[in-house]
Amino acid sequence: MEGKKKKTIGFNIIKNDPTDGHKGFGIGSLSLENVSPVIIDVEEGEAIVDIGAMHARSAVERGIKFLKTKEEVPNGKPYWLVWVTIDRKQEGPYYAGVTACEMTVDRSIRRGYKSLPEHVNKMDKSMKRHIMVDHMDDKSKKVLADFLKKHDQQLWDNSLDQLKKDLAD
Repeated sequence: MEGKKKKTIGFNIIKNDPTDGHKGFGIGSLSLENVSPVIIDVEEGEAIVDIGAMHARSAVERGIKFLKTKEEVPNGKPYWLVWVTIDRKQEGPYYAGVTACEMTVDRSIRRGYKSLPEHVNKMDKSMKRHIMVDHMDDKSKKVLADFLKKHDQQLWDNSLDQLKKDLAD
């Protein structure tokens, strides 16, 4: 007997112009092409891009049941999920939208806390070119700033002063 393959449900991300010049299906769809999820491990002081977070399937989130309040996960390890949107202006590409969402995970009990509506809203705000990082702790702001600079100095140099100011505080 052959082993059965587990069916996976695909999720299509619309790229570029979804209508390719045609009217009809896809009109007004937002492109997720230039959005990247960055996960910051607050305790370790590390930041990584984890595309799985686009579908709430990052390495941090896998195998965790998320509860509605932080109090239900008192020993949760703190993380930030940061939505980074890249756009282009006359000077070149830049970090156009950067928004951060809180998340905690307790691997020992396979539970965590995050607000899914907040994560979705913050991704939307990032895509709409908002900077929302001032609520992050200072250590994580520095980790994020260093990560963004190291990832691409030109993107950082071309970015709005608000991003640099909010991450420097």
